[in-house]
Amino acid sequence: MLSNPDSKETISGKVRFADTSLKRLRGLMFEQEKNFDYALVFELPSETRFGASVHMMFVFFPIDIVFLDSQKRVVDKATLNPWEMNYIPKKAAKYFVELPKGKAKNIRLGNRLEWK
Repeated sequence: MLSNPDSKETISGKVRFADTSLKRLRGLMFEQEKNFDYALVFELPSETRFGASVHMMFVFFPIDIVFLDSQKRVVDKATLNPWEMNYIPKKAAKYFVELPKGKAKNIRLGNRLEWK
C-alpha cells in the first residue's frame, strides 16, 4: 500500500518494487494501461537529480511520477506523456514512484509518502 500520512490518504492499494537492475531498466515499458493499477517504486543508489531522470520510451499511456528525497518527502512531481524523451526532477531524489495518471493529484511538495 502507498499512502500519504500528511493527508491521511491511501494513494494505491497495490505497490510493486523495481528492485533489480532489470526491473529498473524495464520500468513500465511495454506495460498495458489496463494492467497498470499499482504504484511502481524505484529506489536509487544515491540521491541525485540526473540519476533520477526518466524517459517514456515504449510507455504507451500517460503516468504521474513523484520524486522523493532520502526522507521520502516529495521534492517534485509531474505527469509524463508517452514517448517523452527525458524528465529530470527539479531537486535530487532517492526514490521515485510511477502511478496511473491522476493518482498524484492530491500529493503536494513536502508531503511524506510511505509504502509497504
